[in-house]
Amino acid sequence: MKWVLVLAAVFATVLSAADITGKWKGTAETQFGTVERTFVFKVEGNKLTGETSSNRFGKSAIEDGKIDGDDVSFTITVTFEGNEAKANYKGKVSGETIKFTVQVPGLDQTVEYIAKRAS
Repeated sequence: MKWVLVLAAVFATVLSAADITGKWKGTAETQFGTVERTFVFKVEGNKLTGETSSNRFGKSAIEDGKIDGDDVSFTITVTFEGNEAKANYKGKVSGETIKFTVQVPGLDQTVEYIAKRAS
């Protein structure tokens, strides 16, 4: 009986995750100007994978991606002027929009991205 409850909880968690599979396009205003970023998400249960590319920082793989209900989080590695840095994304899905807050450890700056599902 205990296993049935555990499995039911797991399935409830998986079923409640937002399906963001596919291509999304976002923009952010940064100290470097407007940054455009394309996200290609793949969702399996509550695991998020895929890749992202931007007009300023190139292509990056999505690492440590999770989706829990409407909450999304992942990390990417960006390269800028020969330096690599991790960028931590946390977002909230609302219909066809995801609002991300991005932080780079060591920098006292937060960037806000608004991404919309691309057709």
